[in-house]
Amino acid sequence: MIADVISDARQRMNKTVDAARDDFGTVSAGRANPALFQRILVDYYGSPTPLGQLASLQAPEARMLVITPYDKTALKEIEKAIATTPNIGASPSNDGTIIRVIMPELTQDRRKEFVKIVRGKGEDAKVALRNIRRKAKDDLDALKGEVGDDELSRGEKELETLTRTHVDAVDEALKRKEAELLEV
Repeated sequence: MIADVISDARQRMNKTVDAARDDFGTVSAGRANPALFQRILVDYYGSPTPLGQLASLQAPEARMLVITPYDKTALKEIEKAIATTPNIGASPSNDGTIIRVIMPELTQDRRKEFVKIVRGKGEDAKVALRNIRRKAKDDLDALKGEVGDDELSRGEKELETLTRTHVDAVDEALKRKEAELLEV
């Protein structure tokens, strides 16, 4: 039973760390990264649809992204969604069949602003990990009468080690993203 609680917590923590890494990828580092645009939601026939499902994304140059919509009627909506997305600052241009997005050069102030955003996202991920730990701890406490105290304390120690490992993974990803953002 303790192993089930720990296993469930491990799976949920792994998903949280993966989600945090994906979230860090949505913050621009001045380079045209297709992953940056994958999650932009486009109003496609009344429903918000991720851009990655509506178009192919290619980065032919370091600061340029070419977006080729599968459905040419979605061109204007895609362009509008990119222009209104915060934290990118990109200016899309449409030639009737494709959209070219030129990424602006990042100023030092803008880079520091992005670092603050990424740190906030990292802190949110750590809070999510702590919430998973708290729920697993409550589940372990509920088993108090069914299992021995020694097993319970071993489970709690394993849970703490698991949490520390995942928090360190978020910190490591955060450190890499900060270095990427501050690199000129």
